[in-house]
Amino acid sequence: QVQQVESGGGLVQAGGSLRLSCTASGLSLNTYAMGWFRQPPGKEREFVAAINWSGERLYYAESVKGRFTISRDNAKNTVHLQMNSLKPEDTAVYYCNAVLKVGTDYVPSFTSWGQGSQVTVSS
Repeated sequence: QVQQVESGGGLVQAGGSLRLSCTASGLSLNTYAMGWFRQPPGKEREFVAAINWSGERLYYAESVKGRFTISRDNAKNTVHLQMNSLKPEDTAVYYCNAVLKVGTDYVPSFTSWGQGSQVTVSS
């Protein structure tokens, strides 16, 4: 069973930066398009960013464009999310998963989720 492991979250002031990392046990991520999702307190999980298998194509939710950057290191089986200019509304648990494009949406591909990484942005 695939098990994603997210890390790098924490508490930061508004305007600060964090870098999240994701790896997976039991599976090479290199052939999958990968993405980040987040679940704010009391809300549904939502799409944040996606990257194709080679790292050449990047996609972002409108709310994070220009502030977040997704990247991957296939040699290390790792996907990253660099988050700059953080806002209180970015507070959420962040998860990574493989993604599929369905119409104009990116949806999670793996049925299992990791424990996520908590990001808290104070005002």
